[in-house]
Amino acid sequence: MISLTMSTNIKVLFFASAREAAGDVTSVDLELDAGADTASLRKLLAELYPKLAPMVLDEENLTLALNEEYVADGQILPLKTGDIIALIPPISGG
Repeated sequence: MISLTMSTNIKVLFFASAREAAGDVTSVDLELDAGADTASLRKLLAELYPKLAPMVLDEENLTLALNEEYVADGQILPLKTGDIIALIPPISGG
């Protein structure tokens, strides 16, 4: 009997303080279960990078961009193979 496991392969890009919290990781390729979405990705990143957890689990503290489009607070989007997610912390300026 052949078992087919479907998965989703994405790339995650880390910027500014998110990169620092992840241990100076600039990007990572992840294999997720089929049906993964932006909410499950946040949980996985919190598990993989504990210092990033407070930031990644708080939508007001870290914005996701999916294929160069911002994900609105409260919005949960499905992920598919080839997607690129950017982790964008708040940017202060003056």
